[in-house]
Amino acid sequence: MTGIRTTCAYCGVGCGILATPTGARTATIAGDPDHPANRGRLCSKGTHLGETIGLDQRLLTPMIGRRRASWDKALDLVAKRFRDTIAQHGPNSVAFYVSGQLLTEDYYVANKLMKGFIGSANIDTNSRLCMSSAVAGHVRAFGEDIVPARYEDLDAADLIVLVGSNTAWCHPIVYQRIQAARAARGTTLVVIDPRRTETADEADLHLAIRPGTDVALMHGLLAWARAAGVVDDAFLAAHVATPAGFWDGFEEGSDLWSTARTCDVAPDDLRRFFDLFAATPRTVTIFSQGVNQSLAGTDQVNAILNVHLATGRIGKPGAAPFSITGQPNAMGGREVGGLATTLAAHMDFAPDNVARVGRFWAAPNMATRPGLKAIDLFRELGHGRIKALWVMATNPAVSMPDAGGVREALARCPFVVVSDVIADTDTSVHAHVRLPAAAWGEKDGTVTNSDRTISRQRAFLPLPGDARPDWWIVTQVARRMGWKTAFAYDRPAEIWREHCRLSAYENDGSRLFALPGHAAGGNAAYDAMQPFRWGGTPFADGRFPTPDGRARLVPVTQKPLVAPLAEWPMTLNTGRYRDQWHSMTRTGLSPRLARHREEPLVEVHPDDAARLALQDGGLARVATAQGDSLFRVAVVATQRAGELFTPIHWTDRTATGGRTGLLPRPLADPISGQPGFKSTPARIAPVATAWRGFVIVAGELAARPACLWATRIAVPCGTAWDLAGNGDAARLDALLPAGERLEAIDGARGTRRIAILQHGRLAAALFVTRDGKLPPRDWLVAQLAEAQAAPTLLAGRAPGKQVDRGPIVCACFDVGLATILAAIAERRLTDVAAIGTALKAGTNCGSCRPALAKLLQEGSTHAA
Repeated sequence: MTGIRTTCAYCGVGCGILATPTGARTATIAGDPDHPANRGRLCSKGTHLGETIGLDQRLLTPMIGRRRASWDKALDLVAKRFRDTIAQHGPNSVAFYVSGQLLTEDYYVANKLMKGFIGSANIDTNSRLCMSSAVAGHVRAFGEDIVPARYEDLDAADLIVLVGSNTAWCHPIVYQRIQAARAARGTTLVVIDPRRTETADEADLHLAIRPGTDVALMHGLLAWARAAGVVDDAFLAAHVATPAGFWDGFEEGSDLWSTARTCDVAPDDLRRFFDLFAATPRTVTIFSQGVNQSLAGTDQVNAILNVHLATGRIGKPGAAPFSITGQPNAMGGREVGGLATTLAAHMDFAPDNVARVGRFWAAPNMATRPGLKAIDLFRELGHGRIKALWVMATNPAVSMPDAGGVREALARCPFVVVSDVIADTDTSVHAHVRLPAAAWGEKDGTVTNSDRTISRQRAFLPLPGDARPDWWIVTQVARRMGWKTAFAYDRPAEIWREHCRLSAYENDGSRLFALPGHAAGGNAAYDAMQPFRWGGTPFADGRFPTPDGRARLVPVTQKPLVAPLAEWPMTLNTGRYRDQWHSMTRTGLSPRLARHREEPLVEVHPDDAARLALQDGGLARVATAQGDSLFRVAVVATQRAGELFTPIHWTDRTATGGRTGLLPRPLADPISGQPGFKSTPARIAPVATAWRGFVIVAGELAARPACLWATRIAVPCGTAWDLAGNGDAARLDALLPAGERLEAIDGARGTRRIAILQHGRLAAALFVTRDGKLPPRDWLVAQLAEAQAAPTLLAGRAPGKQVDRGPIVCACFDVGLATILAAIAERRLTDVAAIGTALKAGTNCGSCRPALAKLLQEGSTHAA
C-alpha cells in the first residue's frame, strides 16, 4: 500500500496509519498493515482523522492579546516576561503545563529548558490526570516505571482481566485483539467495573464492584491464591523482596465472604473469578483510568502488581500486569521526564541523578527537587505564587478537576502563554500570548505507545499560516532567554539523538530504559525509522532495576468506605465516549464522530430516576461542592444505583451544559498526585423547560445560543445545536443569518419553524416546539449541501415517506439504529458477522460490535 507512514493522534494503542494526501488539506486515511500495534485496523476516531485536518477553527498566527503579531515579537515577549519573572521572583515562580499530545522531541526540549536551565521542576503534564498512579506503582514495585507487558501477551493469554477499563470504547483495537484471542484460543474475559459497559456486556464474567474497593478485591484474590497453593514461593524467594509481616493476618478480612460484602458483589461470582485466576497461569490484567483515577490509585495499582508478583505471573508470555494509557505519547512523556516528579530518562531527583543529567546537559541551573504536580500547580497559580504559566497542547480549563477554580486561577495569573492548534479554547481565552502550533499531519517526531513501541509521526501536510512545531517554539524561547548553544536544534532528529544518548549516559544497566543503538543514527535513519519496542521482555530473567535486583511486594490497605453524605447522596463517575476525544477540539470537527452521542448525558439507574422524578430524555442538574452543570438524562440499567456517570468532552465552546470538569474535587492520590475523578459526592435534580428545538446552519452560528440548554455538533456543511429553555423562544430568531425567510409560527401551540434561504439554498433552519414532536433533522441537514432547497423545508422532511436511520451505532460506516433493527428483522440476521455482511457495520474498527450483539439479543424488545 502507498501513503506516508505515521501514527494515530489519539490513544496510547499507537496505531500505525497510512496517510495519502489528496489535496491541499485533504487526505485518505488507512490503517498500516505492517504496524505491530494494529496490523491495519483503526478505530472510528482514527478512521475519520481525514475529517479533522482542515483549517476550521485553527490558530494560524501568533497573537498578543487580540492582535496579530510576528513570531519575533511574540517570542521576544514570552522570553522577556519569563526572564523578568524569574529574576524578580525566582525560578519556582514560573511553570509549564504540557501534554501527552506532544511528541517526544517536543517534550524533551520543554523538560530540558525548565529543569536544566530555568532551574525549576514546575513542568507537569495532563498525563498526570490519567496514568501517574501507574507510574508510581511501577516505581514502588519494580524500581522503575516499566510496563512489563506487550500486545503479544494478549494473543498468548488464557485469561484476560480488565480492571476499570471500558476497552471496547476507549481502546477498540486492543479490544479487537482480545476478541481475536477469545476466538482463536478460548481466552476467558473477566471485566471488573462498577458500570455495565459494552465491554462488560461481552465478558464471560462481569464484577460490578463498589467504586473504590479494588484493593479489597485484589487482597481477596491474593488470599485465595495463597490458599489454593498458586503463590510462587520459589519466584518470591529468588526475585521479590517481601517486607517483614507482609503475610501476617493477610487472610483476615480477605476471605471470600468479607471481600464480597466489601465489594458488593455476589459471592458465587467472586468465587468463580478467584477460581479462574487460580487455575490460569497465563493471565494478563489490563488496568486503566478506573484504577488510576482514584484517591487511592497508587495503592490500587500495587494491589494488582502484588498479585502478579506473588504468583510469578510476570515476565512470561501471556502473563503480565498491563497499564494501558489514554494519550498517544503519555509513555514518551514519561521517558523524557515530562512529569514534575521525574527527571529525564527514567531518573528521579536523587542527587547523583541530578548531577548526572546536569553534566550531560551542561546545565547551569539544575532543578534539585520535584516540582508542583498538576493540582498543586493550579492551586499555587490561584494563590499568586506562579506568576508566569505556559500551557502547551492541552485545555486545563476543561480537563482539570474543579475547572471553575482553574479558570479563576488562569484569569488572575499575570502572564499566560498558550501554544495550541485551535484559536479559541476555554483555556486560551485567558492567554496573554497565543502561539500557533503545528497539528497532527504537519509535524515530525516520535511517540511511544502503551507497550513501549516507539513509532514515527510524520508530516504529510504543509505547515499552514505561521504554525510551527512545538519543539521549534520552545527552542526559540530558550535561545532568547540566553541559552543559544544548548538549544541549537535545527530538526527533530537532533533532539531524538540527544534523547537517546542521555538514556544511555552513565547507564550501566541500572535503568532498563535505554536507546543506545539509536543515538548514532543519521537524519536518513531517523526519517526511515521503523516501529521498535525498547526493553525486550522486561523481567524475563527475574531481575528488576532495584539496588538488590528484586521487585517489591508493597503493603497496601483498603481505605474505609465513606457513607453517602446527606447533602451529596450520589457518587459521580466520569469518563469518555466511544467516538470523542478529550475536549473535542479535533473529533468535534468530524460530523460522523458526532453521531454516536450528540449530547452530554448523565446516566442514572432506573430506581434513582423514579425516586428523583428524572425523565429519560429530560434535563437534570448535577451538582457537587465545586460546581454544577446541566445534562441530558439517560435512564439505564447498566448504571449502579446511587451512582451517576457523565462524559468529559463538552466545553464552553460546544455547550451551555455538560461541563463535567466543573464537578470533581481538586483532591489527589497522596503518592502520585493523580486526581480522583471516579468518586465525587454529588446530587442530581430534574430541570423543567418550556420548549425545546434545534437550529442548523451552513458554517457556524455568529454566537452561541443564549438559552438554558444548547449543545453543538458538526454536521456536513455546517453545525447543529440542540436547544431547550424557558422564556420567549422568539429570541432565538436573532441567531439566524440574513436571507429569504420562510416561516410557520403557531403561538398557541408554541411552535416555530423558520428556514433561511440564500440564493435558493438552505442557509439555516430553526425548529422549536412547546408540546409537540420535532422531526428528525437528518433530512434538513442534508439540505445544506443541496444547490436548490426543497419546497417542503418547513415540514422537515422530503415529500412522501421518510426513512429515519435513528441514532448512529456504527460511526465508521454511518449506520443507524433503525437501519440495523430493520435489517435484523427483514433479513433474519442472527449474528454480528451477518450484520457486517449486510450493512458493513462492525467490519472496520469493531468498537460497535458489542452494541450490535446487544441489539441481536434484545431484538424486538429494543425495536419496540
